[in-house]
Amino acid sequence: MYIYEYEKKQTEYQINMQDGYKTVQFSAEYKDEKCKANETVHLHIFEPKKVKGDILFLHGIGRRNIAYLQWYGKFFARYGYRTTFLILPYHLERSSGLGKDGEPFFSSEPDECTVLFHNTVKDARRSIDFLETQEGFDPTRLFLVGVSFGGMLGAMTMALDKRIKKGCLMITGGNWRWINFYSPYAQDIRQQYLTVSNHYGCRNEETCAKNFRADACAFVKNNFKNINDIFEKSPITCYHYDAISYAPFIAQPVLIINGIFDKIMPKRASQELNSLLKNKKIKQIPSGHKSSILFRRIIALWIMKYFR
Repeated sequence: MYIYEYEKKQTEYQINMQDGYKTVQFSAEYKDEKCKANETVHLHIFEPKKVKGDILFLHGIGRRNIAYLQWYGKFFARYGYRTTFLILPYHLERSSGLGKDGEPFFSSEPDECTVLFHNTVKDARRSIDFLETQEGFDPTRLFLVGVSFGGMLGAMTMALDKRIKKGCLMITGGNWRWINFYSPYAQDIRQQYLTVSNHYGCRNEETCAKNFRADACAFVKNNFKNINDIFEKSPITCYHYDAISYAPFIAQPVLIINGIFDKIMPKRASQELNSLLKNKKIKQIPSGHKSSILFRRIIALWIMKYFR
């Protein structure tokens, strides 16, 4: 059985109201020795008066971006889109007893990250299971939005779950070579490579490229003919949770939004992910990564037009 395999199961949901949105909690598919709080999945749901579609929203890494991204939930709900924010593992209520939000994802050990990423995708798929039980749900009108780190997870989720009919991946990318060695957000990982490496011997970009990722994009094109190939033919397990590994298996239409001046998501990471998507429309905004929020209204209108 592969780590991505998933079975629907009957689940008990705890539903409450907060200021302006509904909260849903349910037990995760997995146990977490690092953080007991992460064993409960949390959803924040922005409800419209009348549902004309559902959007599953995957936010970026770090606590601070969740609040401002939830603006999209309020905006979409005004136009009839029920918007469900999956609170990612080790964030907000799921981060009790840890350091900064999302910290376990910043690991130099690919085997550990494989488990964390696939646990998160299972959270996303079980969130869809919940939406299927809700009044007004239309299986032909289920969409996904993923931002930054959430865009990487969104690519994996769309490849693995065809219940999602269209998606939008914003300011995101793939190929861990470019992300881990060029993104300022990955400085902690680069420090781990230098000091402790990992059990594959990755210490710097040179060893990464020489041994595993000289041309990861070409490797994916030439070797991954189905999802199982990702797990059977990868030279190292970081391909198991790389968005570029899953991009060729996304058949659904995808709207890509890139920031022209984005330094946090390296340009080559975005370009390689985009190149592997078969059914895409690309739009650009004159912003960096964080400053993309200045264009949130026009982005939201683009997304709603694409999801029509």
